[in-house]
Amino acid sequence: MFRRTLLCSALGLLLAAFAACTHTPSAFNSPRLVGVAQVDLTPDYPVRLNGYGGRRLESEGVEQRIRAKAIAIGSDAEGPFVLITVDNCGVPEWIRTEVIKRLASRRVTSERFALCSSHTHSAPMLNGVLPTIFGVPIPPEHQRNIDRYTKEFTDKLEQLSLAALADRQPAQLAWAKGKVTFAKNRRKPSPTGFQNAEYPEGPTDHELPLLRVTAPDGKLRAVLSNYACHCTTSGFNKMHADWAGCAQVAIEKAHPGIIALTAIGCGADQNPYPRGTYELADKHGQSLADEVARLLREGKFTPLDGPLTGVTKRIELPFDKLPTRAEWEAAAKKPGAEGLRAQFALAKLDKDEKISDRLPYLVQVWSFGRDLAMVFLPGEVVVDYGLRIKREFDGQRVWVNAYANDVPCYIPSRRVWDEGGYEAAGAMVYYNRPNRFDGTQETRIMDAVQALMPKWFAAPAK
Repeated sequence: MFRRTLLCSALGLLLAAFAACTHTPSAFNSPRLVGVAQVDLTPDYPVRLNGYGGRRLESEGVEQRIRAKAIAIGSDAEGPFVLITVDNCGVPEWIRTEVIKRLASRRVTSERFALCSSHTHSAPMLNGVLPTIFGVPIPPEHQRNIDRYTKEFTDKLEQLSLAALADRQPAQLAWAKGKVTFAKNRRKPSPTGFQNAEYPEGPTDHELPLLRVTAPDGKLRAVLSNYACHCTTSGFNKMHADWAGCAQVAIEKAHPGIIALTAIGCGADQNPYPRGTYELADKHGQSLADEVARLLREGKFTPLDGPLTGVTKRIELPFDKLPTRAEWEAAAKKPGAEGLRAQFALAKLDKDEKISDRLPYLVQVWSFGRDLAMVFLPGEVVVDYGLRIKREFDGQRVWVNAYANDVPCYIPSRRVWDEGGYEAAGAMVYYNRPNRFDGTQETRIMDAVQALMPKWFAAPAK
């Protein structure tokens, strides 16, 4: 069900248009057109949940409903921007491309469209994400429900975007930063390699950036928060949005009538601790909601009055040397995901199709004048990227989203790649990637961010 409101008054439109045309930051937060909406994504039939390979039955009910939320910013004359957050393990780029195609008549382009997955491991599987995770072929009767849900999901994202665009009315945007601490590094070194276990000595990023949307009279309409942590507090076979969904519920309960959105930062090597129950997901979500409430009461918000611009750059991340056919044939005899990946590879080779030796990768940057730059990185991006971006640019004015616009695989830093382990190479088999990267991925991604970032976000001179 969508949340819609009446269109703004003619006077409000004139004020918003004037503010959009001048692009001049002022002492007060000038209104611009902003719309918000949400949609329920919870199916009324069982579907396999994505995220854990050993969970091969279809879902066994709903513990928490899953949703998508949207913020639309700007007038039709300017060309609106749309940001969507989704309670799902990962939305593939092809769905994003399809939704943008359907929104072309509304002047929504790739540069102005951002889609952020929460990476909850308790939402229905979508075609194109983690296709080999279960280690065995998906039965046809299960695949039919995945196909059905994927189609319904795509349709609902289109409807959500249109609802947010229809809801646009004068609003003010501002942002602030807070802090929560339930994420811990999970790459614990051991004599046999890196374990998936709590490692307090490892790098973390506990910043909580918060975007606030208010009406001209000060009434709160929506908030968007971001935190660098996996949504893996629980892993049962019921639909649940994990801590990110719990945070949204708690924020909306504390502020009736608003829409709360949650995006994920560079948290691929960060887990919520403690973990293992729905109650702990509630606890972590509540801690984030409490910090949002504190920021709304006493935080120092920076008005976002400047013009909103968006740019993208598509790059390629090469894989290490691909296996030969003989190596694929040997691997195809192995059990589990490694064998299934090899079977998929051989099926392509048998049809004279090429196995790509590189991954297409879309880097995106939005900037609100000189006050805030938002970076969007696809994939399961490790924390080193967020920390580096905020170190090499002005970290006080930069916000980094991961799991954005596509979730094709893990994106290890050079440090993690050198160290090895699950995030560096092991997880590639579940994403049906032919090998780990070749080690140049961090340099290529950071070069793209550098090329897209407006020069006024350079790090202050020391």
